[in-house]
Amino acid sequence: MTPDLMILRQEDLVSNPTTRLPVCLCLDVSYSMAGDPIRELQKGVKYFFDAIKSDEIARYSVELAIVVFQCDATVILDFANIDRQRIPSLTANGCTSMAKGVNLALDILEQRKKEYSSKGVDYYQPWLVLMSDGAPTDGGDIPSAVNRVQNLKNNKKLTLFPVGVGNGADINTLKKFSTMKNNMVLKVTSAEYFKEFFEWLSQSVAVASQSVPGDKPTLPPTPPSIEIEL
Repeated sequence: MTPDLMILRQEDLVSNPTTRLPVCLCLDVSYSMAGDPIRELQKGVKYFFDAIKSDEIARYSVELAIVVFQCDATVILDFANIDRQRIPSLTANGCTSMAKGVNLALDILEQRKKEYSSKGVDYYQPWLVLMSDGAPTDGGDIPSAVNRVQNLKNNKKLTLFPVGVGNGADINTLKKFSTMKNNMVLKVTSAEYFKEFFEWLSQSVAVASQSVPGDKPTLPPTPPSIEIEL
């Protein structure tokens, strides 16, 4: 992170003391996502971004970050005021380093929480959306990443929504990360339904951003196009 960006991040917290809801998208952009899936995912992320900006409460409360994982994990959009942000292009290539992606997402969430605390800014329980269409290629590191997520869940410090894409998604691994009821996993059966998922996510974020910190908001029902895997 550049010094200029760090200064801007701190200024955002001083100029806008609204209670924050940090949301990190942790996206599988491995080779199997090439073609229609990555194009539709790009459209879905843009829809989500635009929906937050158009909501008069969410645009000042929600902070968005995006981590992508291939053979490594990278922060392609870090937390900041959404008016400063532009959605980067997504490209598909490489393997599926899911554990690296989750660990990096948790790292930047922890960093932003420290910045909130240092400036006296309240925040809602962070959200992490983990989306993958395959099995992790760094399976040996999965147990420690899962343990990290579940410790945060048990201390009510994280909500993680696992999302499987298509029939090749490793639902069993995604369930291990889930903090949802019955360890459920949301399943997007086709790339054409990315928009429906991100529409639901934007509505859910809007509800959460208007709730009382510490309370568990009642989220809208998932659309029929999104399956529930138990």
